[in-house]
Amino acid sequence: MNHPNASVIAGRINSNDRSMIRMPIFDAQRIVSFILVAFVLALASVLIIRKLHKPNVEREAMSESGRNKRDSRASEFNIYRIVPYTLLALGLVSLIISAFSGLYVPAFIGLGLTFWGALLLYLTPIKYVNLELVNATASSSLANLERTLSNTETTGKGVYLPPERLKDYQSSLVFIPRKPDDPLPEPEETDLEKLHSDNPGGILLTPPGLALSRLFENKLGTSFTETDLPYLQKRLPKLFEELEITRNLSIQVEDNTVTVEVTTHIFKDLCEETKKLPKTQEAVGCPFSSAIACAVAKASGKPVTIEKEMQNLDGSTRITYRLLED
Repeated sequence: MNHPNASVIAGRINSNDRSMIRMPIFDAQRIVSFILVAFVLALASVLIIRKLHKPNVEREAMSESGRNKRDSRASEFNIYRIVPYTLLALGLVSLIISAFSGLYVPAFIGLGLTFWGALLLYLTPIKYVNLELVNATASSSLANLERTLSNTETTGKGVYLPPERLKDYQSSLVFIPRKPDDPLPEPEETDLEKLHSDNPGGILLTPPGLALSRLFENKLGTSFTETDLPYLQKRLPKLFEELEITRNLSIQVEDNTVTVEVTTHIFKDLCEETKKLPKTQEAVGCPFSSAIACAVAKASGKPVTIEKEMQNLDGSTRITYRLLED
C-alpha cells in the first residue's frame, strides 16, 4: 500500500536533485565570467600601455614648434580615442554584471563590445595623401634649389657633413665648395641660418631628403647619430617595407663605398624629375637618395658624397655613396 504523501516526498526529492545539478553549472558560468573579466582587463592594460608609450628619442628630436603642434593636437577632443575606451568600459561592465548575475546575455554583449573596442583601439586611423600632390610640392622646392645653385660660383658634388662638422649634430647639411679640393667647414661655420661659408668658400644647403631622413629616425625610435652602418643594413630594408616605400632594398658596404640597390620605389617619378635639374642632381641628388645620404653620414660619422645614381636593366636603381676621410 502506498503512503499518501509518498508522491509529494518523491517530487521534493526530484526537485532537490535538479537544483543540486544546476548549482555546478551556475558556478561554472561564474568562473568563466570572472576569467573573461580578467582577460579583458589584461588586454585593455596592454593596449593602453602601447598607446601611451612614446620613444624618448622621437620627443627629443622634435623642434620646439613641433612640440607645440603636438601638444595642441593632443589637447583636442579625439573621437578616435574616446570611442574605443568607451566600448571597452561598457564591455567590461557587461562582463562583470554577467559574472555576478549568472546571465548569459550580458556576457555575449560584453564580449562583442570588448572585441570592437580593442580592435578600434589597436587600429589607428592614418591620413593618406595622393602621391602626385607630394611630388608636385617637392618639385617646386627642387626647382628653387636649381636656381640657387645656378646663381652661385660652386662646382663639384655636395658633401653631406657628419655630426662632428655640424653646430647642431642632430641636423644635416650639404656643403658645396667653390673648388673641388677646398676643405670642409668647421662646426662654427655650419649655422643653420647661414647660406654662404666664407672659410672655406662655398654654400651650405638643407638636404632635400632631410625631412624624409627624420621620418626614418622617428619610426625607428632612434637617431642615426647613435647607430652605425651595420644597423642601417639590418633595419632600413624592414623599415622601407613597413612604410611601403619599396619591398626590396639592399645595402652593401665595401671599404669607403656604400652601394644601395632598390627595386621600384614610390619616389621613382620624383627622382626622374630631379634628373631634369642637372645641378641639383649632381650636387645633392633626389630626395630619396638624399635621405639615405643623411642617414649614412650620421651613422658612419664621415663626410658622404653621392657618386652615381643609375637605372639597371631590370628596373632597379643603384645608388653609390663614397665615404670621405675627414
